Amino acid sequence: MAKEKKTPQQFSADPAAQQMLIRAESLGIGTAFTRAEAMPACNIGSAGMCCKMCGMGPCRLTKDGSTGVCGATIDTIQARNFVRMVAAGSAAHSDHGRDMAFLLKAVANGEAEGYSIRDVAKLRVTAAKYGIPIEKRSPEEIADVLADLFIAQFGQQRGELAPIKRAPAKRQKLWHERGVVPRGIDREVVEGLHRTHIGDDQHPEHLLQHAVRIALADGWGGSMIATDIADILFGTPAPVVGQTNLGVLKADMVNVIVHGHEPVLSEMIVAASQTPEIIAYAKAAGANGVNLAGICCTANEILMRQGVPAAGNFLHQELAILTGAVEAMVVDVQCIMQALVGLAENFHTKVITTSTKVKIKGATHMEFDEHHAMTIAKDILKVAIDNFKNRGAIEIPQVIEDLVPGFSHEYINYMLGGSYRASFRPLNDAIMSGRIRGVAAIVGCNNPRSQQDYLHTHVTRELLKQDVLVVETGCSAIASAKLGLLLGEAGLDQVGAGLREICETVGIPPVLHMGACVDNTRILTVLTQMVEEGGLGDDIDQIPAVGLAPEWMSEKAVAIATYCVASGAYVIFGGSSPFEGMPDRVTGSDAILHYLSAGWEQLYGGKLEFVEDPDEMVRLTLEHIDKKRAALGLPEWKADKFGRSGDKRMNELEALPLDMKMAAVYGSVN
Repeated sequence: MAKEKKTPQQFSADPAAQQMLIRAESLGIGTAFTRAEAMPACNIGSAGMCCKMCGMGPCRLTKDGSTGVCGATIDTIQARNFVRMVAAGSAAHSDHGRDMAFLLKAVANGEAEGYSIRDVAKLRVTAAKYGIPIEKRSPEEIADVLADLFIAQFGQQRGELAPIKRAPAKRQKLWHERGVVPRGIDREVVEGLHRTHIGDDQHPEHLLQHAVRIALADGWGGSMIATDIADILFGTPAPVVGQTNLGVLKADMVNVIVHGHEPVLSEMIVAASQTPEIIAYAKAAGANGVNLAGICCTANEILMRQGVPAAGNFLHQELAILTGAVEAMVVDVQCIMQALVGLAENFHTKVITTSTKVKIKGATHMEFDEHHAMTIAKDILKVAIDNFKNRGAIEIPQVIEDLVPGFSHEYINYMLGGSYRASFRPLNDAIMSGRIRGVAAIVGCNNPRSQQDYLHTHVTRELLKQDVLVVETGCSAIASAKLGLLLGEAGLDQVGAGLREICETVGIPPVLHMGACVDNTRILTVLTQMVEEGGLGDDIDQIPAVGLAPEWMSEKAVAIATYCVASGAYVIFGGSSPFEGMPDRVTGSDAILHYLSAGWEQLYGGKLEFVEDPDEMVRLTLEHIDKKRAALGLPEWKADKFGRSGDKRMNELEALPLDMKMAAVYGSVN
């Protein structure tokens, strides 16, 4: 029997995406959604039972007790595959951090056209954390020394990474005891590749311990460096008003999509698009100006700092081109589909690659160099503007949603306590009292193997009902933004009573946008500050918090999960596990998955589990939060305990007649 064809509604929960998928079908154009549907998953490879790391293979271990040609067992092969995923993911995010460090050095020495140090306060605070003298020194002098320190973290061979000292003291001690403190970012990645070469490390648990060391080099190293430098150079995010979804594209303007992950290019394109020269050039071409929009994590970077709209998350990259209204899609690194070039040939869109590390056959390559940043950014925009005259029929979904992004850990600190008493005390107190049951960090990619956005938004909505404060990054944040959950007033009628009080009193959305996927280190910083504030234990593993990646897809997600687990967090991945093991489940995944869960929990207090059903994800999250509350001796969470105070309650009282108001406040009045 032929497999029943999926509808656009089954492919995506987003109405804008559904409209574009209908258009794609009418034009006979395939997308990632239809390609995923047409390509059945390899049961052997997806379960981690295939080894192709030498010329004697590939070895496919499909029978109980079978081994590779070299004798490698299923446990060893799966552990090696896991290590390589962590190494690749860590390399991607940390290499981003390296580029940012070199840019900081260039800016400090006046060698980067158009860039400057925008957040001097963040520069001084960051430098002081590493013991760099800041008094009587110019910002450029401080930045130069800080850049050298950061650059050294990548090639360092001995000792330990400097950012490790920013973790809770108890956690640092644990890492030292376990022997997983990273020595240098590049060293740990290279050693991971060495250990997984034919004939090297063959002990699954020993291999997975090094996966922890690699991941820590990313989370408490390369990614943390990237986020700090982005804040220093482009400004630490604070709430701004923005918009999201394909409706942000403009019919009367030159539409330029910036897609990828590094803010170095996108920030300069934003600046160039606002220059009189480019505005005049666009108007001379018959357009009303240049309209920028982002896709993926580049979208989050310029959204939270500049308010530039986000056209969508990962699976929107093809759909944006399908509108026919995009003059150029400018890409840098990571999560860029090779299919874009072939798709663009059906329209007038130019796909422009810009990184020294990324070329796509058939794309236009305009290599970006920070030393000539403004000049190159203008040249890229002029190529897009010149293409405006070639536009054909367009179809822009009139689907758009407002949002408020930009909740850096610095701003959360400020919003809770104010300018003179910035503190995480109110957050800790809200958790301790039970107004907030716990915290969930929902992060990660889209995956066309599941309905786009559904897992993210279903889990988010269900946790909000249970008084769980949600923080989000990356594609997950954009998914919630499309539903209006990143607005202060949106969805509060569906939020638990205690959490609603907090949102109304502080003036925050029920979901806090904390940036791009590289900015998951902000979440580590928040958890560390909560520990330091007191009342919720003395280490991250004691906090009632859970991390979830409902639609994970990339190797970066595996690296992020691993450093979060090593930091003490319970992490849940949606979808199937990449280590399903043997059909009879006698060997294989049972051993590896058990170690990633129970084994790592014993060692680090955190664990990684794969859960397909979204309602089970919610159940396990709440179960873990309640377990941590009980261990801290906090009162049991009760749904009906709070909900009649805060600003909204005061407004309700103000509207009542005096006698009813007195009765509401003081009880019955005789």
